[in-house]
Amino acid sequence: MKFKDIIGGISRSESVKDVYISLFSILLALIIGAFLIFLIGSSPLQAFTVMFDGAFGSVSNIANTLTKTIPLIFTGLAVAVAFRCGLFNIGAEGQLYLGAFFSVLTALKFSFLPAFILLPVAILGGIISGMIWGGIPGFLKAQFGTHEVVVTVMMNYIGINITSYLVNYPFKAEGWVAQTDIIPTAAILPKLIPKTQLSAGLIVAVIAALAVYFLLWKTDIGYEIRAVGENPTTAESGGINIKKNISLAMAISGGLAALAGVTQSLGVYERFIDGFSPGYGFTGIAVAVLGRNHPLGVILTALLFGALETGALKMDRVTEISNDLVIVIQGLVILFVAAPEIIRSILKRRESQ
Repeated sequence: MKFKDIIGGISRSESVKDVYISLFSILLALIIGAFLIFLIGSSPLQAFTVMFDGAFGSVSNIANTLTKTIPLIFTGLAVAVAFRCGLFNIGAEGQLYLGAFFSVLTALKFSFLPAFILLPVAILGGIISGMIWGGIPGFLKAQFGTHEVVVTVMMNYIGINITSYLVNYPFKAEGWVAQTDIIPTAAILPKLIPKTQLSAGLIVAVIAALAVYFLLWKTDIGYEIRAVGENPTTAESGGINIKKNISLAMAISGGLAALAGVTQSLGVYERFIDGFSPGYGFTGIAVAVLGRNHPLGVILTALLFGALETGALKMDRVTEISNDLVIVIQGLVILFVAAPEIIRSILKRRESQ
């Protein structure tokens, strides 16, 4: 049996179990959340009903939920691609900031382009900036063995502060808010539902997820990336270039993270605003973990997190329950998903001693 077939068999057998683990983790977290609501003297049924209505109770609410889901899909995919290559990209936050800024800058500087060209060029400008920023830690890891976690954490601060400087000084629009000028109409992502913030970024996100699935499971490049993640030694013995795939995986990851910022700037704000992200890059780590690093799992998890966030806003207004409860539920979900892996790791270490 070929090594490629072995990896395929493992992924198929593991995927079913992974789905059950994720679903059980979500259910257990909701049960504990309901218990906490009961302890503070409120009705869990009322709280979850209000939360559901806030997320899906109207067309406007659904649009808001999907709007919050879009950047989480991109950052979740970014982290998932890196994970599949055995890498941990914690730099999605910095990458999405650079993607957002340079997509806007591209739109402003090339505003003379025809309408049907300007939008793709602006999106491409953001993607390229993210790929470069994500590719740097990949290159350092491949060539010098520098740990990608340390590098991506530091590059988060560098990327965020670079864009902050640029939007506060050379590219600041008139007024007291640190933001750029509004981009040309031709560079704005079309709205899917009028009078809402839901843009065609949702379509881009779904296409990106399908592209990631096709890349990882239907191409030789994806096979090599996954092989490196499964067992670098065996992959290298099979003639796979480890350094090339590490650099490539991190560059792809950075480009996907950049799209989170691109779709926000071109689809929601129609400009770059300093500090616009509430932490999409870091939440993307949780989305990838719960989604088991699979594109479909990432989409569903991003939707769950988007619904929790949107629903929590109404729950906070209507009931006496703080929307901080959602953060607790998200944390519990991640804990329950990660716990089996942690326990297995501890047992393996004890056995090896």
